[in-house]
Amino acid sequence: MPLTGKRILLGVTGGIAAYKAAHLVRLLVKSGAEVKVIMTTSASDFITPLTLATLSKNPVSIDFFNQKTGEWTNHVALGAWADLLVIAPLSANTLSKLASGQSDSLLSCTYLSCTHPVLLAPAMDLDMYQHPSVKQNLATLESYGNHIMEATSGELASGLIGQGRMPEPEAIFAAIHDILNPDLSFQGKNILITAGPTQEAIDPVRYISNHSSGKMGIALAEKAAERGAKVTLILGPTALKPKPHPNIKIIPVTSALDMFEASQNHHNEAKVVIFCAAVADYRSEKPSVEKIKKKDSALQIKLVKNPDIAKTLGANKKQGQLHIGFALETDEGVLSAENKLKEKNFDFVVLNSLLDSEAGFQKDTNQVTILSKNKENIKTPVMSKELLAIQLLDRIGSLLENKFDNTDV
Repeated sequence: MPLTGKRILLGVTGGIAAYKAAHLVRLLVKSGAEVKVIMTTSASDFITPLTLATLSKNPVSIDFFNQKTGEWTNHVALGAWADLLVIAPLSANTLSKLASGQSDSLLSCTYLSCTHPVLLAPAMDLDMYQHPSVKQNLATLESYGNHIMEATSGELASGLIGQGRMPEPEAIFAAIHDILNPDLSFQGKNILITAGPTQEAIDPVRYISNHSSGKMGIALAEKAAERGAKVTLILGPTALKPKPHPNIKIIPVTSALDMFEASQNHHNEAKVVIFCAAVADYRSEKPSVEKIKKKDSALQIKLVKNPDIAKTLGANKKQGQLHIGFALETDEGVLSAENKLKEKNFDFVVLNSLLDSEAGFQKDTNQVTILSKNKENIKTPVMSKELLAIQLLDRIGSLLENKFDNTDV
């Protein structure tokens, strides 16, 4: 759906990512939105006001008082005009001002006057983004009801590689679209998602696990909830949690057996089941009740197989129920994924290969191959896990609409 008639106020702060604002403005204007731009004084060191004025077809505001025209820029009127205020890039300096309520710039005053939704896309260097004060400021602004996009990972202006890059204009455009034109195609549908790792106890202090962070499953839960779904997220041990949303119910679990039990309890009520968790295949047969002491001789631990959650529930899949699987392989993995597609009764499976440098555990990005029952294999480009979640939910929505009677579950 286009953004025809929507009014977007774009704030641009000082930082190398400011050059991307031109592309974002162009995307918004091409979609039919009316765009006005506010720049901080330092932003004009990275991109000229003339560039953004030409692309937006509106004058760019920088100061409270326009020296050329003698006019005062009414920040209250600007805040009231916009259907959405977007600040991209958001520098650490402006972030601090917004979080503490400072009003020493046109942009910060407009933010404080704005009564409509606000979307913030931070961009700064690696160590700055990780600083506790920055994290606290972002959490503060999120607690005020602002929409916060996470910075992405990659090469930064300093030459360091890590998290701190402003999300790409296409990703910001997609977030703007979701805020102003929410997709409620999953309204009232129950979606069950497993995510994160499991931990299999060896003794009270040691366990078997893997490197899964749960990022992909959490992204799916957040995006599904935004579309109106009632999401049950069965989440293994991870430091990450989804953004608070009334449509997301989190069931924390530890072991594969815990996850199996929780999945069985909620399977029947789910219209869609997404098996995204990295479940341990084996567990210790008899975990020690006391810490195992170090010995000179080798230690042997007998492992037994955990239940295959996806395969067991796949054998009990109901009419009209959709099952989606994930597979992580260390080679191309297509044959293995095809076998899982059949054995576990998936409607499609999402294959991650560790041969793809931007895919796998702990990454902000992913690149996958989607394998379907109709033998159609689609390899995606590298994209953020949030964007991939959107694409996968689009595919699920299409299957629900075209293949199933939605009243079955």
